[in-house]
Amino acid sequence: MLLLVLGLLAFFAVHIIPTSAAMRDGFVVRMGAGTYKLAFSALSLIGLVLIVLGYHKLQLNPGKNVVLWDPPTWTKHIAFALMLPAMIFLVASNVPSRIRTAVKHPMLLAIKIWALAHLIANGDLASLVLFGSFLAYAVYDRISLKHRNTLGPLGAKTGGPMNDLFVVAAGVAFYTFFLFWGHGALIGVSLIG
Repeated sequence: MLLLVLGLLAFFAVHIIPTSAAMRDGFVVRMGAGTYKLAFSALSLIGLVLIVLGYHKLQLNPGKNVVLWDPPTWTKHIAFALMLPAMIFLVASNVPSRIRTAVKHPMLLAIKIWALAHLIANGDLASLVLFGSFLAYAVYDRISLKHRNTLGPLGAKTGGPMNDLFVVAAGVAFYTFFLFWGHGALIGVSLIG
């Protein structure tokens, strides 16, 4: 559990900085924009690696990962259904489209849906800590965006119907990949036998 918690602390400590324009600007002034971006990326990656290693280690060692409840089978079906829009919004966060414009911050919405889906389908302590942390952070970050005037990495770029079709098609493809192969290969838990 220690690796998971350290990873979450490192990852979210870095991601809290941009939620305050004054704090972020202070770091940029002191460090320079390039050094700030490099430090942000490096610490995020370190945190993410610790999260993955810590969570994976706990999944392999059930004696150290307390099961808090045993979710019924139908919760997995809800998770499968929720993950399709999560994947579409994930793609929308990186492609100028009317979907992105309508949602405003599709990455945060994708994270919220992803975390909720996994909280519904998993009843162990490690899952509660991991997915609960990401859900809480995404809610906090979305609220903080109301006090900041930021549009995300794509700025005010918008796209037309073809971009919307691309977003949906790529999201469905990404979902299909994870459903049939990627989740099992990358996460170690096969979704479809």
